[in-house]
Amino acid sequence: MILSCNNISKSFDSKVILNGCSFHIEDHEKAAIVGINGAGKSTFFKIITGELEADEGLVTISKDKTLAYLSQHPDVTLHNTIYEEMLTVKKDIIDMENRIRELEIEIKELSGNELEEKLETYSRLTHNFELNNGYAYKSEITGVLKGLGFSEEDFDRKIETLSGGQKTRVFLSRILLSNPDIILLDEPTNHLDLNSIAWLETFLANYKGAVIVISHDRYFLDKIVTKVIEIEDCKCTTYSGNYSDYATKKEMLRDAMLKQYYNQQREIKHQEQVIEKLKSFNREKSIKRAESREKQLEKMEVVQKPKFIDDKMHLKLTPRKISGNDVLSVSGLSKSFGNNPLFADLHFEVKRGEKVGIIGNNGTGKTTILKIINGLVTSDTGELKLGSNVEIGYYDQEHNVLHMDKTLFDEISDTYPEMTNTEIRNVLAAFLFTGDDVFKYIRELSGGERGRVSLAKLMLSNANFLILDEPTNHLDITSKEILENAINNYDGTILYVSHDRYFINKTATRLLELVNQKMVNYLGNFDYYLEKRDELTNIYAAPTSSTNTETKKSSDSKLDWKSMKEEQAKIRKRENDLKKTEERITELEEKSASLTEEMNNPEIASNVGELMKISKEIEEINEELEVLYSKWEELSE
Repeated sequence: MILSCNNISKSFDSKVILNGCSFHIEDHEKAAIVGINGAGKSTFFKIITGELEADEGLVTISKDKTLAYLSQHPDVTLHNTIYEEMLTVKKDIIDMENRIRELEIEIKELSGNELEEKLETYSRLTHNFELNNGYAYKSEITGVLKGLGFSEEDFDRKIETLSGGQKTRVFLSRILLSNPDIILLDEPTNHLDLNSIAWLETFLANYKGAVIVISHDRYFLDKIVTKVIEIEDCKCTTYSGNYSDYATKKEMLRDAMLKQYYNQQREIKHQEQVIEKLKSFNREKSIKRAESREKQLEKMEVVQKPKFIDDKMHLKLTPRKISGNDVLSVSGLSKSFGNNPLFADLHFEVKRGEKVGIIGNNGTGKTTILKIINGLVTSDTGELKLGSNVEIGYYDQEHNVLHMDKTLFDEISDTYPEMTNTEIRNVLAAFLFTGDDVFKYIRELSGGERGRVSLAKLMLSNANFLILDEPTNHLDITSKEILENAINNYDGTILYVSHDRYFINKTATRLLELVNQKMVNYLGNFDYYLEKRDELTNIYAAPTSSTNTETKKSSDSKLDWKSMKEEQAKIRKRENDLKKTEERITELEEKSASLTEEMNNPEIASNVGELMKISKEIEEINEELEVLYSKWEELSE
């Protein structure tokens, strides 16, 4: 055991955050701390690091073990370049290397005992240097920086010139290079693109030390953790397995607790009825019996009803106005900022009812495309066509569409006065606002709760084409699940940019990847994209050489897009044909077996006419099966 937390309690201004929380972490273990926003996850990290002092309880870290913490607001040395900052992590190794070089020079001039002493020191230092991977520290620095999305051109950039997200990546790089025994990571994937997240997953899964992570990225948690520590109602519960294992066990546990609660409530009600009946007899013995039962009831340990968040949306959201089948058509779209080309000659379409996700690395131009469609940015070349009756609604992460001094109920009713109180409550309930929650002021809500209100307003509007830019940012897992169900229950059309792979997998019917300044179309969700990525990227967006960076002609790009759509349509048709063929073969084989069994029936066996009829039917089935077997072999090649 490398870390132990025993009976940790913490309150702020009489508000209890943690109450008697305990868990332990083994050497090399990968664990997650989960809970809704405000549950106390980051507070727990600060108590472990000593930044905050617990009101009660004890944190124990094994002797001589090192710990590093990536907070959501890390500090870095601003005047250093990125590479210089990484070298500060390797100072001991660099000092050792410099001393080794000095000894090599000194040894040439020495002899006798002094030489032997220096050689012994030299041997010890070179051994330690090798043990600490000294010969490869430069390549280790380069590997980590590139893995987290920095190019070699970035290495000489001053940290003070970087964005907040880039500074966080620098700090994360520094932590990974320091090789501590315990790493605490608070939302490490927030500022990483898909490739960097995948690299970090591999790095952490193979990391020799222990890792504890706070993250709302469920795909990430599924990949790396083997233990989940949940903070709920100020208490901690530990589950073995990854996030999906935790979610399954959690649901089973809630169901069992709910069953226990209802069983006890039935028993309490029954006992109360018996007591009331016994008292109504108004006899000494019956009254004593009633009093005895009352005492038993008072001693009963009452099971509390488990909190159950119903994140499954039961409301079908349909736009008030139905658009035409062709929602958006984009042709020849190009955009550069100065000498930096983002993309060139893009062609794509969006049809009614589709949920299309745009993915790609940071800086490829995903958000720029959304802004061009919204008219917030002008393109260099290209044409955008909206279909008939298409009205765009934009998801604003800043929630500027909300009025801070209104309640949730008023926010909806003032915007849509024709809605009844029941309709408003039903919509808000679908976004997890029930009971007195609807009378909370917008200013009192968390960022995730405001996001849900914004989404509710958007889906009730006349808009039938929703454009969402990173809609899951800053949402806790419960809010993400509500958003997923809202999108899946929405009859309109949605185009969004997201790096949340779990969310993409749950909602996307099609993906568009921006890669090498081109657009590649994937007819499926994120799992399908992973399966086909290398193949389709090589076909439709292979990287060009540095001497050939000029944009291809429009006709070539249109041909690529058309051929890609045709090829993928052929693949999808072949898969459908194969499935139908297999289903027909199964159907005929079952029918043939049934007819053969029927022929063995004594009543049929004596009827020559019926036998000939069945025999002919079996013969026709076998002929069709021969054709289908050949077709199946051809399709499955």
